[in-house]
Amino acid sequence: MARPHANRSGTDNGPRGLSRRSLLAGAVSLGAAGSLGVAGCSRVPEEGKVLGGSLLDTLRDQGSVKIGIASEPPFGYVGDDGQATGEAPAIAEVIFKRLGIDEVLPVPVDFGALIPGLKARQFDVVSAGMYINPDRCAQVLFSDPDYLMLDAFIVKKGNPHGIKTYEDVKKKGLKLASGKAYAQIDYAKAAGISNVLILPDQVAGLDAVAQGRVDAFAGTRITVKDAVQGSNRASATEPFQPKMDGKPAYGAGGFAFRLSEQNFRDEFNKELLKLKENNYKELLKIVSPFGFGMTEMTDLTAKELCAG
Repeated sequence: MARPHANRSGTDNGPRGLSRRSLLAGAVSLGAAGSLGVAGCSRVPEEGKVLGGSLLDTLRDQGSVKIGIASEPPFGYVGDDGQATGEAPAIAEVIFKRLGIDEVLPVPVDFGALIPGLKARQFDVVSAGMYINPDRCAQVLFSDPDYLMLDAFIVKKGNPHGIKTYEDVKKKGLKLASGKAYAQIDYAKAAGISNVLILPDQVAGLDAVAQGRVDAFAGTRITVKDAVQGSNRASATEPFQPKMDGKPAYGAGGFAFRLSEQNFRDEFNKELLKLKENNYKELLKIVSPFGFGMTEMTDLTAKELCAG
């Protein structure tokens, strides 16, 4: 796999936000899938079969697109005005307008329901900063990633156990927690940590650390930094690159499309790549209000990430 894009700025900008996670399969009935079909898309391909698809034309005609989000700032959530906001929806809004679709309608679901909901046609695209990995690539089509994220831990103020990596947690026999469906659960297990306490989110993780129920909560750098901001009970560790089987486990997120909609994915991807031109200038302008900087920019591709 190609190396992730280097941080050319050496700095980060703006406020920070929440989490990442691993795949929850989730079952969705065929009856629900049929009743939630998108208008004009009556033909459903066989599971696993990749077809060209004509959904983009349908969405242009109706003037709107439904995006699945997981209500997780800063990746994707519903703002006070009822509109989709966050890093991924902000990118989506720009790209969809360039594709001739003016209205973006958020559909909030649990993170584990994003892929099942996409398959069931509850929405047209997953716009939640979802990590791209081989298991998910077998179920959906991904755009190229729009960010690359390192991990970090929420620990007690001053990091009394000196935790830096998952291996430290294992060697020192410490108690670790992470969020529901977070990729960090898999990273911890790869380091030999068998008992990871699963909590709803980073807020619960902060409380668990502060109360001494666990020694650390694992999340993304942006997750834990936001969680501990202003806290006198906990702090964030320095960001680090997690590994699995001795290889870097790249936390790179993108947009997910149904296997039947390759044309839609390809057109979206073309516009995303345009945002990355000129040293990511336009993409950074869109995502910086949500705490993403040059550190998070990457030239990895979905093809590389899907290969594992």
